[in-house]
Amino acid sequence: MQHAKLLVNIILLVSGLSVSYAARDVTSGRTAIAPAAAAAGPTASIDSSGIGAVSGLGVNWGTVTYHPLPTDIVVQLLKDNDIKKLKLFDVDHKILTALAGSDIEVMVTVTNGQLADMGSFDVAKEWVKVNLTRYLELKGGVNIAYVAVGNEPFLKDYNGTFNNVTFPALKNIQNALNAANYSHIKATIPINADVYYSPDYNPVPSAGVWREDIADLMDQIVAFYHNNSAPFTVNIYPFLSLCYGKGKFPVDYAFFDGNPNPLMDNGAAYTNVLDANFDTLASVLNKAGYKNMPIIVGEIGWPTDGDINANVTLAQKFYKGLVKHLATKKGTPLRPNDQMNVYLFSLIDEEGKSILPGDFERHWGIFTYDGQPKFDLDITGKGGKNTLVGAKDVKYFSKEWCVVSPSLTNKTALEANADYACKNSDCTSLGNGSSCSNLDNIGKASYAFNSYFQNFNQQSASCHFDGLATVTTTDPSSGSCKFNVQLAPPPVPIAPAPAPAPASVLNSANGPSNSPSGSPSDQSAKSESDRSALLPIATIVSLLFGLSAFLSV
Repeated sequence: MQHAKLLVNIILLVSGLSVSYAARDVTSGRTAIAPAAAAAGPTASIDSSGIGAVSGLGVNWGTVTYHPLPTDIVVQLLKDNDIKKLKLFDVDHKILTALAGSDIEVMVTVTNGQLADMGSFDVAKEWVKVNLTRYLELKGGVNIAYVAVGNEPFLKDYNGTFNNVTFPALKNIQNALNAANYSHIKATIPINADVYYSPDYNPVPSAGVWREDIADLMDQIVAFYHNNSAPFTVNIYPFLSLCYGKGKFPVDYAFFDGNPNPLMDNGAAYTNVLDANFDTLASVLNKAGYKNMPIIVGEIGWPTDGDINANVTLAQKFYKGLVKHLATKKGTPLRPNDQMNVYLFSLIDEEGKSILPGDFERHWGIFTYDGQPKFDLDITGKGGKNTLVGAKDVKYFSKEWCVVSPSLTNKTALEANADYACKNSDCTSLGNGSSCSNLDNIGKASYAFNSYFQNFNQQSASCHFDGLATVTTTDPSSGSCKFNVQLAPPPVPIAPAPAPAPASVLNSANGPSNSPSGSPSDQSAKSESDRSALLPIATIVSLLFGLSAFLSV
């Protein structure tokens, strides 16, 4: 019983510690031409249709990457895996255009940085017109079902920054949707699980309450949801409970294998974090008078690298258990026989994300950076031989890698150069407990050099490092440690000749460089400050290395 008491304390306090990272949010799904389920009826639940993926399953598609897969390839990836629900972290023109006619249900997002502006009803109406109408009216239409208003805006770490602007934004967006005859599209705030908790003296789901500093605000929000038949959206992360539990979190409760020591609450047995956390929220809603308000789990997932508990084996175990759990349609003790709707975080790895919360932040995808499955997973829940289908027609740069030169003599400069490479690329697989942590110092330096080399599109000058590196055609990957080859950028369309520049421009410097673009679309106010300017630096660094190489001849 001691483990059981410890479980909910950590579940409810720790699983709510997830930080609002760049590509984090909810997906939910429902047909855009059908009204949402009533928030207070006895049968209120979210319609979860889907031929392939288990009912209730969707994915988050984050795009904080400097080398994104082409949009059409990712949309085809969704179709090939029969994933019917999708959440985006902004309003991405290319993605939404590619989704037209697909019938994939979509949630788009008003970012945290836009919340204050949405305090104006006129601005909200214009936002709906610009960001929804144009896509709903495309040939075949885009099946937009939800608008996410912000991304975990009440997170404790924000210190109340968005507390006064989120609810007005929610009201104006929903009212603007209604005014445009889009009342079937529902506005909902993806909220971190730290907005509710169970007190230390009674750490069970039935004792759940709102966090004191926003309790009145949450009451107003759920009343608005009820009046507009909108769902409550919450992000729940069993992995973070384990990661931040500092060894005190019972590991078995993160998974779905059952537990010999369940947490008992008024006769109900809880054997996993998800059900306990979900029902704590359900308990709070029950006390507020909204027993049947639909709940969407907007984000849930397990990373595969960057932490001792982030690996393919545990991720596969988690997802297999989760899909099986959904397939039973048993619901939770407080919501029995109610189909749980969850959205996996996430679809594809994002190497551009901030690693302030941990190196694992760049490894949440069920697919690798190039759209290939990380593990076998039957998302149909039928227990057959179905498994994930990888992306097709993916184009890469040449099979070349940058490694430490075999003729290395100056080992003293190796560490400094490797550190520099890592600061300008992704070396999160080298940390303790990660997939490449067992490499020796030479191997780790090679990994860093190659990560930098690939990040800057295999430019020859980016594999120099004071003469310590060389390009090889022999794959240096070892076991689970993969040395990637970067995705080749799509062909650049031929543009018409530009108009003659003004004399003031012609007499200035040579103009903008041909540095690669690829800056990810905005996903949240915080994510903008978290991104580094790797791509513009690439051109400068390449020029410097090229000059250095030239002068050394």
